Formats: sequence, structure tokens, C-alpha cells
Amino acid sequence: MPRTSVSVSRRQFMVAGTASALSYSGLPYTAYSGSDRQPAYAEKTGHAAGGFPFQHGVASGDPLQDKVILWTRITPPSDELAIHYRWRIARDPEFHQVVNQGQGYTNAERDFTVKVDADRLAPGQSYYYVFEALGQRSDIGRTRTLPTGEVEHLRIAFISCSNYARGYFNVYKEIAQRADLDVVLHLGDYIYEYSNHEQSLVTGRVHQPLHVTRTLADYRQRHACYKTDRDLQEVHRQHPFIVIWDDHEVANNAWGSVAQGDGGADNHSTQDGDWRERLSGAVRAYMEWMPIREQVNANDPFQIYRRFRFGNLLDLNMLDTRLAGRDQQSDDPQVRDAESRTLLGYKQEQWLEDNLAQAQQDGVIWKLLGQQVMMSQFSINQSPLNHDQWDGYPAARQRLFNALKQAQVDNFVVLTGDIHSSWALALNDDPFAPYPGDNLGVELVTPAVSSPGIESEARAALAAASLESLLPHLDFVDFYYRGYVLLDIKPQRIQAEWWVVDEVERPRYASECLRARVIPAGQAQLLPAPELTPAKNAPAPAPTFSEEFAYLRQWRRGSHFDTPRNQQLAAR
Repeated sequence: MPRTSVSVSRRQFMVAGTASALSYSGLPYTAYSGSDRQPAYAEKTGHAAGGFPFQHGVASGDPLQDKVILWTRITPPSDELAIHYRWRIARDPEFHQVVNQGQGYTNAERDFTVKVDADRLAPGQSYYYVFEALGQRSDIGRTRTLPTGEVEHLRIAFISCSNYARGYFNVYKEIAQRADLDVVLHLGDYIYEYSNHEQSLVTGRVHQPLHVTRTLADYRQRHACYKTDRDLQEVHRQHPFIVIWDDHEVANNAWGSVAQGDGGADNHSTQDGDWRERLSGAVRAYMEWMPIREQVNANDPFQIYRRFRFGNLLDLNMLDTRLAGRDQQSDDPQVRDAESRTLLGYKQEQWLEDNLAQAQQDGVIWKLLGQQVMMSQFSINQSPLNHDQWDGYPAARQRLFNALKQAQVDNFVVLTGDIHSSWALALNDDPFAPYPGDNLGVELVTPAVSSPGIESEARAALAAASLESLLPHLDFVDFYYRGYVLLDIKPQRIQAEWWVVDEVERPRYASECLRARVIPAGQAQLLPAPELTPAKNAPAPAPTFSEEFAYLRQWRRGSHFDTPRNQQLAAR
């Protein structure tokens, strides 16, 4: 996995000194970010700057057929013990058709975050939601439930690797502007634990806290820093997310079991404190600050691998390749090739095999995995180039491939992040064999949101050309651009498009479709395809607060929201 290297230099000393001076003065550090490019506070404390309580936006996630998670964070104006809030969800952005509402309290125990599992929803529908606290309203968010029955069309975007200090979230801005998505998948590295002082000199975007994250307070503050970004807020406001963690939500190349509290990471030593405390703090902050359902498994509170069914069209399994039982990475061939090695942990392996077999039996057309590290073979002369990927766990990969063949699973597509580059590959038992067998599926890898690949365009092109000649199962690779992958899914085919931006160090950029590939149903092949047109009849986006919607900020009895129908809902 790409690692950040920070050399000791005069520039590093200068930025560290400047950051320390800002921290010592007690002044909030101002970083420029977001769709309107207005200053956004990267908070040093949990207190409000300017009094607006919803400084970290709103979000939704983990949609099901009848419910969805709604999230926000209420910044307390002082050392409040608890804050009361209300929420509503409606079929229309004007909130004439409220379908559910409720209220509750949040407090410092969960860092004043709010998470609501809003139910009473209909399948395959768009909804609009809003929060109220301390006499003010949040921005309006838009979300969508999963469909049931016969489904003819879906559009999904998937992304990974968003380092705040490394660049502007222009990719998030692009996705937020699409109104034709059913859901966005974030495959991990949503935050980074590094200090990244050197990179901040280039972008002007400074991580808070200023040091590497190690404690619960550190991870909470880092999540808060990221969620002050306007483009991140906007993409969450417009689309529901399905998220999974990778390593940087804790520490680089993390491994082990969060349930057992064992494991470690490349950049964790005794100087960083106790691993269990660091892991516990990172996981707790993640669950507080992300729009993820917290009780995936009542018997295992740390399980975040989970399954989503989109009618008869798509079965999606979101995998945890980091903290569900992964063995430690090793470049020793005897250790690496041991039959007992596991990447997912044995419990998750069995869960995945059962889900894939069940989806095939149920007649679901497409079976997708959302996961972190590359599954395809990435080696030269039988020597893996990255032992953090599935190549470092060949026995575990073969068990999965054997399960696919035993259950006769077809239309199998793996969605991958982590590696800060774009790839399209065929999945095969042995693609290097003189006469390889039939492909088992395909793998699509998304570029990063902002984390770097190969930053020289010429060297990136040379590396891509070299690999395309060495890897027979590789359709294409690009190491230079940041972006996302758009999936247009129909019963007859999946079309994948790699949309990229040419700039992340500044907020001005251009975007285009780098590649388009189609996967015909029943064929584990990648074929060239023309670029798609935007979908028609997309739902209305969540409105911004113009004067037309100014009344929505005033939540009081007798206001627009307090219709007789809404008062009946509130009384339930």
C-alpha cells in the first residue's frame, strides 16, 4: 500500500512551527475548502464557531428497503451535558409529505453526534430529511431506500482514499452534482491518521489535530476536521453512503481483530501507546461520526461487514479486509503460502461463501463485493509486489475462488479501493498459466479521491504500459488521475466508467471519463464501451438554503412543518 513519507526539511520545520503557533494562540485554523470555497473551520475544540450547531453537515447511510440511517453532529455552544434534537423525513424537499419524525438527546459520551434509524419508508424511493437543535435547522439532506422485486436499473458510484491534507475533494464535488445515483460506496481510507505537514504546504489544507492520531480525542477531532469540508458535506447531503473502513481509519497496514483487540500496524510502535486503546478509540470515533448502522450483528458489536440486496438485480457484500481477523502481513514465502492464512477471518469467510451461494440460488443477477485491497494477482515472476493485498494471502483467495466454482456463482464483480489508481482486471485461478481456465469474474479498482498515485504523468504512463505487457489478465491501469468509478447496472450488463479530475491541489479542475468498459451478463469479460449519458427522470436534489427556503431554518410551532398531519406523527 502507498505510504506517506515525511522527510525532515526546512519546509517541514516551518509548517510545524506555524501550526504550533496557531495552536498555542488558541485561534481556530482556517482552511479553504468546499463547493463555494468559503473558509471552513477545522475545529480545535468541539465548540461552535459562529453559533450554527450543524457545522459538520448531515448524512445518510446503510439504506434498506424500509429504513435508512440519518446522521448529524450538533456542535455545543458551551459545555452542555446534553442537547435535545428533532428530525423529520419526507417524500418532498418542501416537507409537505412528512412520513416520519422523532426526537432525542445527544451528549459528550458520543461526541454530540446523532444517529437515527428512520423507518416507515417505502422501497426504491427518494426522501428528504432535516434536523433541528438549539433553535436552528440543519441543511436538507436527500436519501434513497433500496428497491425490491424486479429491478431494471441502478446507478452506483464507488470511491476510496480521501486524504484532506493531500488535496481538495473535487471528486466529491463531481459526485454531489450527479442526481442519478442510487447510492455511493466508500471502500475505506475515509480519513488518514498522518500529520501530513509537508503536504499541507502545497494544498493549504491542514489536518486537525496537527499530530498523528492516536487517542479517541484525536480520532474524533480528525473526523470533525474532514467533515468541515464543504464538498464532503455536499456529497453526503445529496446521496446515501454505504461505507467500510480500511487501514488509515486506524493506522497504516493495520491487521488483526477488533473484536479480540489484537493485531497492530506498520506505523504503530510502543511510542504510540497501547494498540488496544488506539484501536478502540479509532473504531469508536468511526462509529460515532459515520452514517453506518451500529448493530449489524447483535452478537458481535464490532462486525461491520454486511450485505445489501437491491431486488433481483444486485446482491452487495461489503467486506472488512482489515480488522475482522486478518493475519499479519509477511513477505516470508513459507508464512505467506500457509494454508491456514486468512485475510477476512474464518467467520467472515464462511459468511461470504453462504451469501454468494444464497444469492445464486435466489436468482439475483449480479453479485458484487465492496472491499479494500486488490484481489487479482499482482506479481512478476511469481513474486507478489504487495503483501498487504490478497497476494499476501493466496490460500484465502483460493478458498473464495473454490467457493465460487462450487456454488456456480456467475456475474461476479469485485469493487476495490486502497491502491490510489484505476484498474480493470479479470479474476482467474492462474492468469499466468499457458492455458488459463475460464474467468471467475472481474475486478474494478477506483482511483483515490485525493491521495496520490504516481505524481509524474510521464512516469505513470510508463509504469502502466509496463504492467499491461506483463499481466495477461489486466485490461488497463492508470496511476496518475484521481477520481471515482460509476456503475450503470442493468440485467443485461454492467457498464463501468472511470471519471477523473485533473487537479486536486487547487479547487479549479476539469473532469472527464477516462475509460468505459462493459461486462455482459454471463461473461466475465471487459469490453470497450461508449460513454453513458446522464440518467433521465432523476429525483430532485436536496435544495440549498436560498431565500425561498429561509423559513425552514425557523422550527417553531405553527411553522410550515407543523401541519395537522405532522402533528399527528409527532404525537405517536
